[in-house]
Amino acid sequence: MFRRTFLTTSAAVAMFSASIALADGHSKDIVDTAISAGSFGTLVAAVQAAGLVDTLKGEGPFTVFAPTDEAFAALPNGTVEELVKPENKAQLVSILTYHVVPGKVLSTDLNNDMMVTTVQGSDLAIMTRD
Repeated sequence: MFRRTFLTTSAAVAMFSASIALADGHSKDIVDTAISAGSFGTLVAAVQAAGLVDTLKGEGPFTVFAPTDEAFAALPNGTVEELVKPENKAQLVSILTYHVVPGKVLSTDLNNDMMVTTVQGSDLAIMTRD
């Protein structure tokens, strides 16, 4: 497998875990958290196009290294539109699940050269910086 590095302080990527407990005792899943944050509309649309909503609303926990709308906007023109086409679903699922780690990982749990395995199956080297 390829070794890839993820910088945890990237301005265009946020990290959140499901489930988040709310004051009234119920919890939000990854999808609801992304929707309520307001800066993950493109990610939510991609998750819907990939058919991953039920998975991410299901048994977790999951941690998502979530690209913001700003990160998607930095991609070459037409990239997102091409990926959400039905004929590209397998590629979209692969890309999205590359950003998901099973389990609850908090930013305080991360350290340099920490290795995590994504749901997609790739190993990811975590690099932190101040």
